Amino acid sequence: MKLPKWHERPESSDKKIKDQDILDGKNFLKFADHFITFANTKNKTIKSTDLNYIMLYAAARYSAHVGKNVIEIDNHEDYVKHMSEQFLDMLREHLADPNL
Repeated sequence: MKLPKWHERPESSDKKIKDQDILDGKNFLKFADHFITFANTKNKTIKSTDLNYIMLYAAARYSAHVGKNVIEIDNHEDYVKHMSEQFLDMLREHLADPNL
């Protein structure tokens, strides 16, 4: 099974979210912003460094669930490699963002 790269998605779509084969870029960023807003709210009572690891842990847990139970990956190491590459790409993109 070929796993998609995180940024391989259409910019926008006329279809309802549930009818899209892959979530369009506009809604992808909208939903990512929901998680960031939640983290920023929690940052009033929890240290940013702790929140960072909490979000990483949650993402890893959910990714494991998707890999094992949704797309039923046979080779876990290939999946780990793919997801790690996606994270590194996202992290590098954000670190290079002068507006961050």
